[in-house]
Amino acid sequence: MTREKARELPAVQAQTGGGHNRNAARLILAGVLREHGQPAADGFIREFDLQQLFGFETGARFTAP
Repeated sequence: MTREKARELPAVQAQTGGGHNRNAARLILAGVLREHGQPAADGFIREFDLQQLFGFETGARFTAP
């Protein structure tokens, strides 16, 4: 997943909110973390204010099932 594509996905999830979108955002962050590392995942959390929206903390490890 490119950073550009990864950047588009959380924007959609952040705009709509909700439980299913929280799960989708978690999976997106897991992919970003796997491919681009913790700094990139933390950047997405800050950029899209995912701490406020979904309670995601910077430094958290996200995994896909």
